[in-house]
Amino acid sequence: MTRNLVRHSIFATLALLTAFAASPARADRCDDIAAQLKNQIDGLKVGITAGNVIYLSHPLVKELSLGCASRNYSNELYAKADGRKPKPEFVDLVARAAALVFTLPKDEMQKGVARCLSQMGIFRGDDVKSRYRRLDMNCSRTKTEISIAISRGRDE
Repeated sequence: MTRNLVRHSIFATLALLTAFAASPARADRCDDIAAQLKNQIDGLKVGITAGNVIYLSHPLVKELSLGCASRNYSNELYAKADGRKPKPEFVDLVARAAALVFTLPKDEMQKGVARCLSQMGIFRGDDVKSRYRRLDMNCSRTKTEISIAISRGRDE
């Protein structure tokens, strides 16, 4: 009787393990967002993933990355361009990508990105932190390039 019980429990355990092993792996939410960005924005390419960051590329930007959820933020979009003054195409690309990542209207993101980038100057300096639509925006520039990081806090 006990030998039968052991045999049945081993069979049940093996059946359970094979059922879980055969189930398809589901893509991460961040990978889904990267794929959505690639499908919605012409010329965008998805690169490698390293340390919760998916590196993206586009002809209009020098660097572009999508930060996945961590302890501090839910998602982060980072973009860098050449030159101290951003081109309107750069602002439009960042706004489109941010609208898809944070599920906000594109025209609202256009206002937020343009506002953050335009605040840098003599009075506020070359590193500006601001809040717009419950998003943290950090714009900075050097003598040769400008960058923006948009993130949403984990608790929002």
